[in-house]
Amino acid sequence: MRRLLISLASFLLGACGPVWNDPYPAAERGQNIFYTAFTERPKHLDPVQSYSEDEITFTAQIYEPPLQYHYLKRPYELIPATAKAVPQPSYLDAEGRPLPADADAAQIAFTDYVIEIKPGILYQPHPAFAEQPADIARFHTLADFPNRGTRELVAEDYVYAIKRLAHPHLHSPILGLMSDYIVGLKAFAERLQKSALAGRHEWLDLREFPLDGAVAIDRYRYRIRIRGKYPQFLYWLTMPFFAPMPWEADRFHSQPGMAEKNLTLDWYPIGTGPYMLTENNPNARMVLERNPNFRGETYPCEGEPGDREAGLLDDCGRPLPFIDKVVFTREKEQIPYWNKFLQGYYDASGIASDSFDQAVQVGAGGEVSLTPEMQAQGIRLSTSVATSTFYMGFNMLDPLVGGDSPAARKIRQAIAIAIDQEEFISIFQNGRGIPAMSPLPPGIFGHREGRAGINPIVYEWTDGGARRKGIEKARRLLAEAGWPDGRNAKTGEPLIINLDTTATGVGAKSRIDWLNKQFQKLGVQLVVRSTDYNRFQEKVRKGAVQLFYFGWNADYPDPENFLFLLYGPQGKVKHGGENAANYANPEYDRLFERMRAMENGPERQRIIDRMLAILHEDTPWVWGFHPKDYSLRHAWLLNRKPTKVGNNTLKYQRIDVALREKLRAQWNRPVLWPLLAVGGLLVALALPAVLSHRRREKALAKS
Repeated sequence: MRRLLISLASFLLGACGPVWNDPYPAAERGQNIFYTAFTERPKHLDPVQSYSEDEITFTAQIYEPPLQYHYLKRPYELIPATAKAVPQPSYLDAEGRPLPADADAAQIAFTDYVIEIKPGILYQPHPAFAEQPADIARFHTLADFPNRGTRELVAEDYVYAIKRLAHPHLHSPILGLMSDYIVGLKAFAERLQKSALAGRHEWLDLREFPLDGAVAIDRYRYRIRIRGKYPQFLYWLTMPFFAPMPWEADRFHSQPGMAEKNLTLDWYPIGTGPYMLTENNPNARMVLERNPNFRGETYPCEGEPGDREAGLLDDCGRPLPFIDKVVFTREKEQIPYWNKFLQGYYDASGIASDSFDQAVQVGAGGEVSLTPEMQAQGIRLSTSVATSTFYMGFNMLDPLVGGDSPAARKIRQAIAIAIDQEEFISIFQNGRGIPAMSPLPPGIFGHREGRAGINPIVYEWTDGGARRKGIEKARRLLAEAGWPDGRNAKTGEPLIINLDTTATGVGAKSRIDWLNKQFQKLGVQLVVRSTDYNRFQEKVRKGAVQLFYFGWNADYPDPENFLFLLYGPQGKVKHGGENAANYANPEYDRLFERMRAMENGPERQRIIDRMLAILHEDTPWVWGFHPKDYSLRHAWLLNRKPTKVGNNTLKYQRIDVALREKLRAQWNRPVLWPLLAVGGLLVALALPAVLSHRRREKALAKS
């Protein structure tokens, strides 16, 4: 009985309110701190290697490339970060002679970008910039080093960083791609591999190795020379790969014994950004604190329509960053993470499938809003369409569904109409997506909204909106292709379509069952061939597929980054490119070659419109959907605008600390009635024993 009472009391005490389990130290309460969570365990925070989502999130707050995206404007707009201005290209012919700005792309052998950085930018305080005691073996963390220093950011730091892409001790995921563009980078990488220190863990001073494609002109200017005309290169200058690296930091962390103690650049990053990493425990907690040397960038004063009404321009002109400290906590399970958000211990959260119905309700007309419980807490919902596309590709080399014959084209069009993307999004995405009309998602130049942007093969414009054409239209197309009701008009054999997929695990069967029903509407038999990812990739490379699932996330917000997925010379089988459908249309390819090197403007839009019209007619893909990102935030978190392109967004966000403390205290008041209930229960259980004891004592006294 005693053990049962103790267990019951413990349970009731645990129900007395989450204040008993406050996950944050008392010293942090009431401070200007942003609390959030991360799921992936970062392996490294070195900009030349950084590529996972969490790693990019951390590095983007610390390292500063020369350019960045405007926080509020859509379509996305490039603006300076450390650069004085967005650099303009200068064109050269094969002999190195200047060409006019309107030179034909075929004449352009090289493009020069001269980037001028702002003077007076300082690095964060760091031991690499100060003299240290001779005996560093006794130091085990960066905090152990007694001295800190800084210096000014100079152009040579950006050149040094570009050279690190080819460092023989590192692995950069973009070295191969950049070697095709930056003049001399491939030969530079080969030269480093042959250097005396290539196989040793000593400091390799990259200043001693010249690189033709990246040269410091003076203290504040450097030049990058690339092959041909590639205007999309400017987008790469927003990424951590092109952030500066001081040679002192590389030398400091290359000292003997440092790697064994994790005193490495990928563990202790150094930059000029608004924050610096002061605590790094990827298994539990990582902390960013305001860089005292940050130059004082200001909040933007312009945005897109609706931003002013949403309060996103209220902080116009105020110095950044607003938040003093950012605490990332690793959460391995969804339930405790979600509960901490509801209690106010996390300032923002995504929405997992398990929590979707608790957070969001979808109206009869498809409109999305927060549930009354979420609204009562003042929680806000932000949605944005990701710069991604998911699709089903036809292998255009396949003898049945491929090629440019009218019959094959009509089979593809019929299947594209029959697969109800709206239903798929509703059932399997919780409504988090929009049907794709083309490869281009919203926010990318070339995407058109409304009637002008619909795919006329699959949709028609009625009652002010796009409506998927009826299944009868798909059946007529299939009959015109020689397969009425899914059977060959001459032989009577059934039409069989093979789908290759890697779908396994929870939910895969229901998706496949749903897909089978879509094909059954046409009388077509679907054969699903599930396989592991490596085998699937091999089949796609060899063209041994008929229909397959694929997707693409944008590297940068330019139409070229999506439309190249259907460019003939990018064919997977013939050229090993990213065109997994092996689609080839001479007119489309000619237009693509013109469009890719153009600046955004009416003429580029006109060419893109024609390219999309060709794709609509040929239907090399079943146009799937663009996913929607849903983000929740508490009322005290201000200036939060979702973006999947810019990653340096923490500096723009602001915390109303007083409101947070007030609501946290209100939501997490101790519930005292369980204590009273325990006390009453203990009294009720003890009273009979006390009375019995007294009666026994009286009886003994009388005897």
